[in-house]
Amino acid sequence: MSATVSFSLPSAHGPKTVTMSYARVGTGEPLLLLHGIGHHRQAWDPVVHILAAEREVIAVDLPGFGASPALPDGLTHGLGTVVPVLGALCEALELDRPHVAGNSLGGLLALELGREKLVRSVTALSPAGFWTTAERRYAFGVLMAMRQGAQRLPLPAVERLSRTAVGRAALTSTIYARPGRRSPEAVVAETLALAHAEGFADTLRAGTAVQFTDDVPGLPVTVAWGTRDRLLLRRQGIRAKQIIPRARLVRLPGCGHVPMNDDPALVARVILDGSR
Repeated sequence: MSATVSFSLPSAHGPKTVTMSYARVGTGEPLLLLHGIGHHRQAWDPVVHILAAEREVIAVDLPGFGASPALPDGLTHGLGTVVPVLGALCEALELDRPHVAGNSLGGLLALELGREKLVRSVTALSPAGFWTTAERRYAFGVLMAMRQGAQRLPLPAVERLSRTAVGRAALTSTIYARPGRRSPEAVVAETLALAHAEGFADTLRAGTAVQFTDDVPGLPVTVAWGTRDRLLLRRQGIRAKQIIPRARLVRLPGCGHVPMNDDPALVARVILDGSR
């Protein structure tokens, strides 16, 4: 079941009200799940039921994505705002330093939350921020092309494509190594989420200045990378290990950029092992 929560965030122009959509299920230590740019919390659906057997899982729509509205005027979608927003969300939901797992943009946010000591462990799946300038430009170019494609395709065409494995591959093979495994309904929903994401342009713009360069000391960190990631190439995982030397670096064989659907059992095991 999805729910919404609203809370106040200070800004240079006075307090601003932020509203976020989330789903909460399971029992155990709290685990916050953060999706990537242009996606929505349903990206985690393939692993949520596995995780919920051992954790209280809170999957959120980041501001300006999925069912969460964009941040109010005066607040940008950069790390300097979104990290405090997530901290305030944890307070509003009475989550005392949850574990956190994130994918892509969500992985970068998870690492930033770890650096701020707002969480008790971090699992980052293909996190953003460990790129070279050329790799970032390539990734952003692919993301913009995906966004334009999602906006231009009429809904009947998206629905028609989603009904076949070849069509699902055409829509999602950039992020999934095994796009045929994604359900037609999920492909339609995430194509619409990408097309309608209010926070997409502002988030991408803020990302041009992002480079993760500092260690995350004092808590368990796992960095996992799909061997078939076509968006953020897996050599970026080696750089992450150099910057965060005590991190556990895990290879996800046969997985793409969004690995939760490619191998749910493996991804869930990596997250559970990293959040003990």
